[in-house]
Amino acid sequence: MSHAKPEVPPHGFGAELRDAITFRALALVLGGLLIQLAFIVSYLGAFHSPTPHRISVAVVAPQPARAQIVAKLNALSGDPVRATPAADEATARRQILDRTVYAGFLYNATGATDTLLVASAGGPSVSQTASQIAVTLETAQSRKVTVTDIRPPNKGDGRGMTSFYLVLGWVIGGYLTATILGMAAGARPANRHRTFIRLAVLALYAVVSGIAGAAIVGPVFDALSGHFWPLAGIGALVVFASAAVAVALQTLFGLLGTGLCIILFVVLGNPSSGGVYPAALLPRFWSAIGQALPPGAGTTLVRNTVYFHGHATTHAWWVLGAYAVGGAVVSLVTVLWTGRRRDGAAVTA
Repeated sequence: MSHAKPEVPPHGFGAELRDAITFRALALVLGGLLIQLAFIVSYLGAFHSPTPHRISVAVVAPQPARAQIVAKLNALSGDPVRATPAADEATARRQILDRTVYAGFLYNATGATDTLLVASAGGPSVSQTASQIAVTLETAQSRKVTVTDIRPPNKGDGRGMTSFYLVLGWVIGGYLTATILGMAAGARPANRHRTFIRLAVLALYAVVSGIAGAAIVGPVFDALSGHFWPLAGIGALVVFASAAVAVALQTLFGLLGTGLCIILFVVLGNPSSGGVYPAALLPRFWSAIGQALPPGAGTTLVRNTVYFHGHATTHAWWVLGAYAVGGAVVSLVTVLWTGRRRDGAAVTA
């Protein structure tokens, strides 16, 4: 009676290599490489050469000098400034603080020293650029300019970057937590109940995260003090918006959805957010998409709430609300649709 010898699996380095590097593993490595290269290209494309483009400036001067100055600024090569007339200094200050313009130019008709009004809390880099442009132009006319910062960052806010770092942490926390939940229970939720539970957990996490972030930048570091509950609410919305979008993408595309989250929030969202360079200094592509993504909308919302009494925040509220609601709705609808397809296939079988 013969006995068949048990089949011995192949061994050796070549066999182990073939077993370890599967098509799936290779695809994941290539995906990681593409995201890495996209990260480098996006950040260098946005930051390698910041150039002023249509920095909005309110011009205060007696007529006809006002019209001449506005026309001269708008005719500059490269279109670095978009000048508009303002009736008086009070109007220029109000336009700066309600975020209609970045700066105000006050022409001194009786002397040789003019004044440039800026609000560096809204973005130190664009205020510095506007100052450099003004100094260059005034020097060419044998005049001087004095720069007055009417709304500087808080003492604990350094160069006005706290808003960006805070929102960056909230966005990363939102999609990362959603991804961790997906890894623990499968990228695609099993059914609508699981999807609802996951979204509910993320909503609770968003509230806690918003409160914690507001505490860190407020009582702990005294960077953005005096706005604890507004910041906590903004944080909860930012975190849930990024988390809901992550759940939606993972429900639609599985593991690939995680890569899409990184591209959306990190590769595209961070450099275009206005946290490092405001839109007036970014290339057209990044300035166009910045405020349509959660990092940009969140950064604007935090900055303008803390420093500018909530002016020019309506668009940011709508953007974040659309991501939060849209992500949740897409997740639930996708699970319902795939569940019905699966049930129909089972009945047919």
